[in-house]
Amino acid sequence: MKKRPVIMSAAAAVIVFFLCHGAAAQQHYDLTLDRSIEIAMEKSYSMLSLKEDTEIAAQNLKSTLAAQRTRIDLTLTLPNYTESVRQADESSGVKFYSVKHLTNYGGLTITQPLPTDGSIYVRSGLNNLNDYNVDTRYIDFTTRIGLRQPIQSLWGYNANRSAVKSARLAYEQSVKSLKRAELNLIYSVSSAYYNLLSLQKSAEIAQLNLERQTEAYEISKNKYESGLIREVDALQMEVDLAEAQSNYDVAVLNHASADNTFKELIGIGLHDTVSLDSNMEYEPVSVDSDFAVALALKNRLEIQERDIQIELQKLTIKQRKSARQPTINVDAYYERSGISTEAFNAGYPTSFENTFKDFTRRPSNFGVGVTISVPIFNWGQNKANVRASEARMRQYEYSKIETERSVETEVRNLVSNLSSTLKRLQLLEKNVSVAEKSFDITLKRYSDGDIDSQSLALERNRLNTAYTSHLTAYINYQLALADLMRKTFYDFRTDMPVE
Repeated sequence: MKKRPVIMSAAAAVIVFFLCHGAAAQQHYDLTLDRSIEIAMEKSYSMLSLKEDTEIAAQNLKSTLAAQRTRIDLTLTLPNYTESVRQADESSGVKFYSVKHLTNYGGLTITQPLPTDGSIYVRSGLNNLNDYNVDTRYIDFTTRIGLRQPIQSLWGYNANRSAVKSARLAYEQSVKSLKRAELNLIYSVSSAYYNLLSLQKSAEIAQLNLERQTEAYEISKNKYESGLIREVDALQMEVDLAEAQSNYDVAVLNHASADNTFKELIGIGLHDTVSLDSNMEYEPVSVDSDFAVALALKNRLEIQERDIQIELQKLTIKQRKSARQPTINVDAYYERSGISTEAFNAGYPTSFENTFKDFTRRPSNFGVGVTISVPIFNWGQNKANVRASEARMRQYEYSKIETERSVETEVRNLVSNLSSTLKRLQLLEKNVSVAEKSFDITLKRYSDGDIDSQSLALERNRLNTAYTSHLTAYINYQLALADLMRKTFYDFRTDMPVE
């Protein structure tokens, strides 16, 4: 009979070598689930991209709020020289003459937007024009205080307030999208973590099965050599050992593949090594379905996003209604100016002095204007736009109701599934304990010659099934808790809300 003293095949040895080789040069991670989630939050490319989306919305909000504050603009022309030919129609005929101008200008404008959608501005500027055709310098200094105010904004659609509200809602929606993505990432990492842990445990179970089968093989070999069993029974044990070796090799390969997938998900290097916390302890959690539903309806981002959509649509409706209302714009200003005309041989100090003297003497300029625009007939275009927007808002309201119902159904099913999964896990824990004791008894009976190899194989398969079923139930229980947490924004294990 052929000897099988080797526990680990060449393929498994190569895999283990490459997994361990270079550990000193590459980074090693001892990971718990919480640590895995923390790394994914920092390094996952999807999270980095979503954080940039939130930063964009934050900066857009900051820009919109800044637009409501006082703005100061400086305009400088240093200098502007033009040389051209102009045409003049005179009684004696058409004449052409050259124009040579040099202009310098400096102006400052201060604008203050008003909550009423209007603005107050102060504009002051000093302009110098040199006319080289007549060797004359013109300097004027002008200061104007003005008001622009759309009257209908006092009771109707206010563009400034709407812009701020839209920016705030967009930022809020971006933050909520980021939070939902974080919870989804937590669930994805949890699923990948427990999948990797499951394959790790499967490899351990396969190794334990291989060791048991090796022990049984040695017993059968000794019994065959002593003439206590038939050759066919000894050969069957050798076949079972080969199968156990093959199962172990496959388990090692599956674990290596899942290991790379997990490292890619959380954002660490594929050449880094990881070790998972294999502790399978857990705390039984009891969840009240009504409490869980209330949390979900309060916290679920899908519902809050529907509220944001409704608020944005209300602004759209208000804007479109304002398009068919009369508009009244008031413009008023008060202005003082001073002008001086001097020859080039007069110095700039003299020109400036005469300009400011004229500024104090010259009568003020002022103006007030009211512009009214009344839409009379547009073939019902605005009315159609308003009705379309109102229909869209009703659609959002229906969607919100449907989402609330869907959320309630989903959470109640999750709570029921969590309860049944916990009961199954507790049952399978006892099943593992019974299966281990039963296998130990069966192995001793086989060693004593009371049963044949077939009975031992059946008991071994039963033990392996118990291990696998318990592992699956444990993984399902942990994932059910993680899924319930992301669907309610509440961690029932710690009895704390998710911030």
